[in-house]
Amino acid sequence: MKKLLSFIALTTALAFGGAALAQDKPPAPAADKPAAEAAKPAADAKPAAELKKEEAKPAPTPNKGDVSWMLVSTALVIMMSVPGLALFYGGMVRSKNMLSMLMQVFVVFSLVTVLWSIYGYSLAFTEGNAFFGGFDRLFLSGTFDSIKNEFAMGATFSKATPIPELVFVAFQATFAAITCCLVLGAFAERAKFSAVLVFITLWFTFSYAPIAHMVWFWMGPDAYTDAKLVDELTSKAGLIWQWGALDFAGGTVVHINAGVAGLVGAYLLGKRIGYGKEAMPAHNLPMTMIGASLLWVGWFGFNAGSALEAGNSAALAFMNTYLATACAVLSWSLGEAVFKGKPTMLGAASGAVAGLVAITPAAGNVGIPGAFVIGLAAGLVCLWGVNGLKKLLGADDSLDVFGVHAIGGILGALLTGVFNDPSLGGPGFVSDWVTGKVISAGEYSIASQFWIQLKGVVTTFVWSGVVALVALKLVDLTIGLRVTEEEEREGLDTTSHGEAAYRM
Repeated sequence: MKKLLSFIALTTALAFGGAALAQDKPPAPAADKPAAEAAKPAADAKPAAELKKEEAKPAPTPNKGDVSWMLVSTALVIMMSVPGLALFYGGMVRSKNMLSMLMQVFVVFSLVTVLWSIYGYSLAFTEGNAFFGGFDRLFLSGTFDSIKNEFAMGATFSKATPIPELVFVAFQATFAAITCCLVLGAFAERAKFSAVLVFITLWFTFSYAPIAHMVWFWMGPDAYTDAKLVDELTSKAGLIWQWGALDFAGGTVVHINAGVAGLVGAYLLGKRIGYGKEAMPAHNLPMTMIGASLLWVGWFGFNAGSALEAGNSAALAFMNTYLATACAVLSWSLGEAVFKGKPTMLGAASGAVAGLVAITPAAGNVGIPGAFVIGLAAGLVCLWGVNGLKKLLGADDSLDVFGVHAIGGILGALLTGVFNDPSLGGPGFVSDWVTGKVISAGEYSIASQFWIQLKGVVTTFVWSGVVALVALKLVDLTIGLRVTEEEEREGLDTTSHGEAAYRM
């Protein structure tokens, strides 16, 4: 344990090496004055500083409805992980590993929340370079001034519409935490608990945080006050944001990122003892169904909350999330009935998650027609991902993290580039942040946007894969990745935690 603590301390030290803050609105121009008043002697003129003070408008204050919605959304996303994902995963493993799965999700969620508050948020959402943020918000410094009793404001996607930065910090913390928890399902039932914690620390630091920065960091709408500033401001954004890739709630940042890391982990840890020779059925499907249901409900906070405001964009994301998920349940179940003879509860639950994953990057970026297509496609494509593709890859991805999350995320990210087109019912995107102009149907190029989306997908895929490979190798060389054969056969509940989920 001393060795483990020393290693975690070392990796955290290595990691040490602002969200786009809403800016005050520019002072309003002075109203034209009568000629007689303008001709007053200069001696009567007020000092320039006093005039500026009079003319300046107060800084915008947060809308209480927006803040309330974001707090609720944050709580919903917490529920997605604990207990939603924990129960979803826990029901799918064998009974001897049930508590192990719950424990990994619960502790990793807590670990990442702490790391996010120490340095992760700063690396992801402050100005730095195209790949990493800076250190302006280490330990969340600057988000609250206790002397002046002032809270820093964070930008949304509308000018002069801020929310407290701490609300944004908490909301994004839940994204980072659940992403790391998703990875765990790929190498369930055989990984050392200590190895999991060290690997997650490394991968979170060098994969999640930089990809979040590349995809989502920008200077905020209030910074775009003049066309002359556009190029300079855009150059300060994350790399993938600069390209113009659309990712409403994390198709790349969350799902492709986690799915690829999970696949690499499945390869490096090797297959479970008896895999392919012994039956390894889910031990508690009712629990998995409950977990999937909690994920579905919580995902409304995940997707609609990513609008950062309680407005039209949130409403569109909410409905698209609802509809695409239902479509995916039906298409997965139909696919099972056709190709396997019977639809299953596990299949329906997996279909729901596949639909949720695929609509994540598209939630507020497509219209209702896009949600129909993405949901129906997700059910069938991810069904292939956990069957045909899984056999081709030859990895023991225990809970199909790659087949559902990476494949679903790729599908959703690419189709976002298609169905964002206003001519296909999509809302388009803001093409000029100075004026707020949205691209028109005639200006939209599906081929161009699809190419941009593909670049974002490939960049995320390669980055996550390389970081996961290096991190896992380091952990394997130091403390080892896998439990002993005896421990694996007995079950991780007792050998790793000294407890049992069920006492008959």
